[in-house]
Amino acid sequence: MEGIGKILLVVGGIIVVIGLLFIFSHHIPLLGKLPGDVLIKKDGFSFYFPIVTFLLLSILITIIVNVVLYFINKQSF
Repeated sequence: MEGIGKILLVVGGIIVVIGLLFIFSHHIPLLGKLPGDVLIKKDGFSFYFPIVTFLLLSILITIIVNVVLYFINKQSF
């Protein structure tokens, strides 16, 4: 049962971080305005795909999850 508790704590932490990013994203400079983000505007149509922003957030979340899992596994021995 300890393993399930640790997994729930990690998942809950990730959800909190994602929620905070959604709330404070307009205060983070350059988020969504990086070179490589696709923006197409035409008459009555606009398409926005922040691919570089998604890549950077993915790398950041991966690092955070790996650090948390490292400390969780280190304490279990």
